[in-house]
Amino acid sequence: MDLLSAEKRIEIRFSEVDMMGVVWHGAYAKYLEDAREAFGLRYGLSYARYISESVFAPIVELNFSYRKPLRYGMTPLVRITYRPTDAAKIVFDYVILDPGSGDVFLKATSVQVFMDKDYTLLWDAPAFYLEWKKHMGLI
Repeated sequence: MDLLSAEKRIEIRFSEVDMMGVVWHGAYAKYLEDAREAFGLRYGLSYARYISESVFAPIVELNFSYRKPLRYGMTPLVRITYRPTDAAKIVFDYVILDPGSGDVFLKATSVQVFMDKDYTLLWDAPAFYLEWKKHMGLI
């Protein structure tokens, strides 16, 4: 089975750095969000789709492993990879890297669960997600 992945180039803006010119730790979550949007658009699992299916997919776990600082003016690449699981959740792995040198700035993982519009946790994956997994050759 081929891994499903997408990439998103980001530009480090002045508003995202601290007085040392280093990206503030809270900005990394936004970079990962941009990558999830790119993944969703590429593979048909966009936030608009969740909404149309009356499902929310909140993040319940977000782990970062900082390797090297990102600084103002850099244009790194965020690579997002879907991690298959049988559980009713979505797991992504991320790497933020310099596309020229291959230097890794950050590795991360996110976990999303499913909730209905009443904010009730869904213990089983929604039908549309199971169909998506079948379409992608994941099950």
